[in-house]
Amino acid sequence: MTETVLRHHRELTAALRRALVALYAEVRAPLLHLPNYAVAAFVERLELHSGQPGFEAVLGYDGTEPVGYAYGNTVESGDRWWARLARATPPELTAAPTFALRELGVRARWRGTGAARRIHEGLTGGRGEGRVMLMVNPAAGGGKVLALYEAWGYQVVNEVPPTAEAPPLVAMARACRWPDGGAPGY
Repeated sequence: MTETVLRHHRELTAALRRALVALYAEVRAPLLHLPNYAVAAFVERLELHSGQPGFEAVLGYDGTEPVGYAYGNTVESGDRWWARLARATPPELTAAPTFALRELGVRARWRGTGAARRIHEGLTGGRGEGRVMLMVNPAAGGGKVLALYEAWGYQVVNEVPPTAEAPPLVAMARACRWPDGGAPGY
């Protein structure tokens, strides 16, 4: 395997949509039977998020072969993102624009190679918002996904109650950039 090459996109073209849907369907294959993980639900969310301010997607490639993807958009203080949280959010988290990491996925062959982190940092490292937040199922991968985000400097800042379509989630935050190589705070 070669080093993961990143391609940035700020517009959801037909080609990008096809690539993201194909990657999503492969990465999330074991979960596609669940309503919130169905491909149609992903496409609906992708269409919504790509039309919001600050949308950006990054696809990683090993040569010409797609490895994984990540995308997100900017959320402001009045965004419905904050309303999903279980507890009132401290003003220091909502006062400034935040980058919401909506999706991150890597194909099985490239898991454990550092590709996910490279794609993540490629997406979040150049952002102007200063902070990135995500929502994750704490039970995903037997807790491995939560532990991975914690190793990347994320801290749990709130919970997201379950819905009929989605399990309970935790909201995590960290700085977009790693200053001087140290672990970021939020």
